[in-house]
Amino acid sequence: MTTNAAPEAIDFADIKAAASRIAAHALVTPVLQSRSLDALVDAELLFKCENLQRVGAFKFRGACNAIWSLPAAQAARGVVTHSSGNHGAALALAASTRGIPAHVIVPEGAVRSKVAAIEMYGATLHRCAATISAREQACEQVREQTGATLVHPYADARVIAGQGTAAMELIAQGGPLDVLLAPVGGGGLISGSAIAAAALAPDCRIIAAEPAGAADTFESLRQGKRISAFVPDTICDGLRTLVGEINLRIMRAHGVEVLTVDDEETIAAMRLIWQRMKIIVEPSSAIVLAAVIKHRQRFAGQRIGLIVSGGNVDLDALPWPARPSTAGEA
Repeated sequence: MTTNAAPEAIDFADIKAAASRIAAHALVTPVLQSRSLDALVDAELLFKCENLQRVGAFKFRGACNAIWSLPAAQAARGVVTHSSGNHGAALALAASTRGIPAHVIVPEGAVRSKVAAIEMYGATLHRCAATISAREQACEQVREQTGATLVHPYADARVIAGQGTAAMELIAQGGPLDVLLAPVGGGGLISGSAIAAAALAPDCRIIAAEPAGAADTFESLRQGKRISAFVPDTICDGLRTLVGEINLRIMRAHGVEVLTVDDEETIAAMRLIWQRMKIIVEPSSAIVLAAVIKHRQRFAGQRIGLIVSGGNVDLDALPWPARPSTAGEA
C-alpha cells in the first residue's frame, strides 16, 4: 500500500503494518463479557470495547494510521475530512499527535457533544448542509485552498487498515469465534474486520448490523449494485452514511451478511448494555447486540465477537424516558 494517495488495494499485511504504526498512540481496548446477556441469548458474547478507545470510538485507529502513513512534506500541509462526529474527532486528535493541521467539514444536525469534541481536539470546523454532496464539495474546496490531504471517513484503504486492527485484537484476545459482528455505515470497520478475520479466523462468519432506516448496504448487496438514492432515518447517527464503493467490494469478496435492526430494538439493546455491563455506548454500537437479540435462535450456542464501536452520547438527549432502573447482574 502506497502512502502518497488514498489507494484502494488492501490486504492483511496492511492491517499488521497499521497495528505497528498506531501502537504508540491507540489503546488496546478490553474485551468484556456479561453472564446475564449470555443467558439472554443463549450464546457467549465477547464485547470488544472500542467505546473505551481514544476519542471514544474505533475511528481513532483508522485516522491515526492514515495520519502516520503520510510522508512528512505531505503531512505538513494538513488533512481534511467530513464527519458527523467520531471520525472528525479522531482525525483531529490523530493530527495533533503529529503536530499538523486538521480541517473537518461538519454537517448540520450533527450531535452537539461530538462537534464539541472535534473542536476540543483542535480541528478547524467548516459547516455545510446535511447531504453527502454538500460534505464532499466542502471537502474539495478546503483541499484546494489549503493543500490538505483528504482522509475519507471510510473509503480510504489506510483508514480501513487501521479499523481492521480492532478485529485483529479481538480475535487475539477472545480466541476462536463462530461469528464476528460489527456495525455498518460507510463500511470502514466491517470491511477491515472482514479482511482481518479472513486471515486469522477463516471459519468465522462476518455479519454487519445496519439500521432498518438506513439499510443501503443491505439493499446494495441484495441488488448487486451500490444504491445511491438514500435518505437515512435512524437514531444511529454514526450509521447514516452511504456505504463506500471500496467497502462494498471488500464485503462482497468476503461474503459479509447484513442484518437490519429497527431503532426501537437498538434503543432497547443500548439500555441493556448500560444496565448490565455498566458501560456507556451509543446507538450505533448497541445495534450489534440488538441484531443478536433479534436473531437469537440462529446464534444460540455460538461464540460471538461484537465490536462496540463507540460511546459518544449526548447525555442531555438520551433515547429513553426516565423510569426506575431495572439493572441486572453483570
